[in-house]
Amino acid sequence: MSHKNVTIDPRSGFCKSNSIFYSKRKLCPHPPNHSLDVTTFISSRAHHGKIAFIDASTGRHLTFSDLWRAVDSVATCLADIGVRKGHVILLLSPNSIYFPVVCLAVMSIGAVITTTNPLNTTREIGKQVADSKPILAFTTRQLVPKLAESTLPIVLLDEDEPSQQYVKSAKILTTLSEMLKKQPSERRVRDRVNQDDTATLLYSSGTTGASKGVVGSHKSLIAMIQIVLGRFNLTEGDHRFICTVPMFHIYGLAVFALALLASGTTVVILSKYEMHDMLSAIEKYRITYLPLVPPILVALVNGADQIRSKYDLSSLQSVLSGGAPLSKEVIEGFVERYPTVTILQGYGLTESTGVGASTDSLEESRRYGTAGLLSPDMEGKIVDPESGEALPVNRTGELWLRGRSIMKGYFGNAEATANTLDAEGWLKTGDLCYIDDDGFIFVVDRLKELIKYKGYQVPPAELEALLLTHPEILDAAVIPIPDKEAGQCPMAYVVRKAGSSLSEIAIMEFVAGQVAPYKRIRRVAFTTSIPKNQSGKILRKDLIQLATSKL
Repeated sequence: MSHKNVTIDPRSGFCKSNSIFYSKRKLCPHPPNHSLDVTTFISSRAHHGKIAFIDASTGRHLTFSDLWRAVDSVATCLADIGVRKGHVILLLSPNSIYFPVVCLAVMSIGAVITTTNPLNTTREIGKQVADSKPILAFTTRQLVPKLAESTLPIVLLDEDEPSQQYVKSAKILTTLSEMLKKQPSERRVRDRVNQDDTATLLYSSGTTGASKGVVGSHKSLIAMIQIVLGRFNLTEGDHRFICTVPMFHIYGLAVFALALLASGTTVVILSKYEMHDMLSAIEKYRITYLPLVPPILVALVNGADQIRSKYDLSSLQSVLSGGAPLSKEVIEGFVERYPTVTILQGYGLTESTGVGASTDSLEESRRYGTAGLLSPDMEGKIVDPESGEALPVNRTGELWLRGRSIMKGYFGNAEATANTLDAEGWLKTGDLCYIDDDGFIFVVDRLKELIKYKGYQVPPAELEALLLTHPEILDAAVIPIPDKEAGQCPMAYVVRKAGSSLSEIAIMEFVAGQVAPYKRIRRVAFTTSIPKNQSGKILRKDLIQLATSKL
């Protein structure tokens, strides 16, 4: 992007003439070769790494040469059974060292990988199959029944031979271990794959309405990899990451199955997240980087004394948090208990291939509440949702992002695409944000989640942050409830600390003393826990349902 004739404020990155915020980070080079697929891009990166993936529970591992041989063998088999450019392949599996192999092989021949959550129901998976129309599925023996309603041919990811009982009901083509025995063929028919071709089809929880397929290109993945590699200086020294997040999710897929491979870093994979397994693996494999979501970080802070007496975490250098912003209390609590570990945060969406903004040092993370500075190659705008006007620094509006890592659109959904991507390539994130004088982004709330009280906009996140400052409150969520007179009123769900007998009235008074009258909480309910998704976001929809069912 050329910034000619553009005067950019070096402090905030804001340009008055076009109201765009430019990234202050060092630019990442993007490969100019148009006919390049992401698998070739990753495999051609020079590095000195030996082991690519280790399975935390079994200790089985893949070296980099094992990995690329496996990718070639699987790609050859797929080409032999007729998989071609543009065909969709479904991957339904927990995290494993073979998850990246399947993704890389599929994308190397120009086919498209679509992933799904193993916890989804048969019905939810059926909907995704009906929408994305895959021609083949990779799954484990245990998960085969979840594909029962589809007639998809299946490749089993498990080691052993397919057992008869499943073969009757499901169409098992072969196993991954059979595919891995295949000699890669140099002569196979290869479609020309270029950077604009579709590589991934990831279904995002969709903050509004039904889940939608997000179309990612080879270009958006390559741009994301460059940003991740630029963020962590991984060329020197021995770095080990542990993968605690699901690989079917953009965070897991982008960083662990793809980006880190390009740097020669070792990734230790947990097949499912469990606190003890994670801590044991950090100790056993001398992990240096621990990526996680806020609920895990909070657990590390709350259980610090016990954890440090049981596990040796001295190898840890950084924790990377994503999914939801961390509060000042959590950051300070962590720094106090783990003084040698740097805490970093990241902000991204499935629609932006998991990148967008980040804090790259403890000093940056200590700007409490910030999502960080814009990622390299990323441009931002803050747009007034009512008037559509682009706003300057310190004004709150919807964050729009533009850059190479932005999605191509929503699969087969022109209307949803038009509502989210404008003609100039700006992605409307649905997050209400402001950017301060130094270029730091602050997420105030989800646009869709604002409570409208007598026409005033009340951001739940602001009230939640306030409630969490109360010494007797462990966790809180604020939702709108219908009100005849005001339209909507803020209601709080509160988790009290053990032994607390804090009353509803005391909580309402605590908030009322610190906010404008229209922001006051009008109802309080106590609960044992706040429902959150895997990336730590509060599931307000569930709480709204619960509250309205009781009205």
